[in-house]
Amino acid sequence: MLGEEHVRLAMELIRAGYDEKRIRQKLGLSKEEADEAIEVARARMRARDKFSRDDLWLDLEGLRYATHELVADYRGKRLREQGVKSIADVSCGVGIQVIFFAKHGIRAIGVDIDPKKVEYARRNAEKFGVKVEFIHGDALSPEVIGRIDAQVVFSDPARPPEVPERSLEGLLPSPLKVYEVYKERVEAFIFDLPPQIRREKVPWKGEFEYIDLFGHLNRLTFYTEPLAKAERSAVILPQGVRLESNPDLEPIVEWTNTPGHYLYEIPQAVDYADLINELFHAVKGELKLLLREKRRVLATGEEELRSPYFKRAYVVVATMPFHPVRINDFLRKEGYGRATLRISVPDSEYWRIRKKIEAGLRGERRAFVFQVGNTAVIAEELGKV
Repeated sequence: MLGEEHVRLAMELIRAGYDEKRIRQKLGLSKEEADEAIEVARARMRARDKFSRDDLWLDLEGLRYATHELVADYRGKRLREQGVKSIADVSCGVGIQVIFFAKHGIRAIGVDIDPKKVEYARRNAEKFGVKVEFIHGDALSPEVIGRIDAQVVFSDPARPPEVPERSLEGLLPSPLKVYEVYKERVEAFIFDLPPQIRREKVPWKGEFEYIDLFGHLNRLTFYTEPLAKAERSAVILPQGVRLESNPDLEPIVEWTNTPGHYLYEIPQAVDYADLINELFHAVKGELKLLLREKRRVLATGEEELRSPYFKRAYVVVATMPFHPVRINDFLRKEGYGRATLRISVPDSEYWRIRKKIEAGLRGERRAFVFQVGNTAVIAEELGKV
């Protein structure tokens, strides 16, 4: 059986610049085992920003689908606080989420159809020091269904390659099938869904919880009743703050075309959950909406506000027509050495514009350049002015 020492050696050889042929020779394993050791080593080296441990068992596919540790921990804590006693993860992969359910004192069962994933998940549970019952098999088969004794079923299905529109039918296993075969056996379901999926496509009543991680939309978790806390919610990690939909709040969102003295970037999770009005109420400041695009949402105001609900905050230093040469002239005269573009254009156009804006810049200051209509808004991040 492939051992820890083989993966550690593969990592050392990769860092030393050896090619795969030489690494296989050094490992002294069969080609299949050597290739596995190399893949686990590469996955570990890419996983440093995702997990607190550097010794987990995972392949590259397992790394791609594995839940970030901060998200897994948040969900385990939420379910513990909601009184969940037992849960079955019926597409557990390398086991990170089911392990964090167990870390929060929930009796946990992990199921996966891939025997290698189940073995990796077992090893990972040992490394985290938790007890999880793992089952190798098809979660939709009668044999596996009969072995599931849990209060809640959790499923994080695999996403196929990009399709024009995400749907429940296109996920593996389909949440529709999971719900059908387990609905008489459990009290509630939790599904990890593509954040882009249209809410009206989900046929059950429950909560859509959008999770923002380090400023980027990371997950959409759907909770059926009785686990649903609201119709829609947004969680911002690692700050640990949460917004819930509240239809009783007075609508206070107003638009403006003119940037104020400050800009506030709103997390994608808040936008996807349609909670901008709830955010404006939570911040308790004079704000107006300036920009709402797929990649970014900007609010603006005349007073400096600090809030964990903002992705970033900026102070505006200039506005001008959006012309790369004029922007570059201003940045050079003001001593800026770097410019970060926050504009929504095709990649090919982005690099052409960026090259013109950054040409000849020298200095320590960093500018953020936004585009609002035909206007360039040049700003500095608050705290760095």
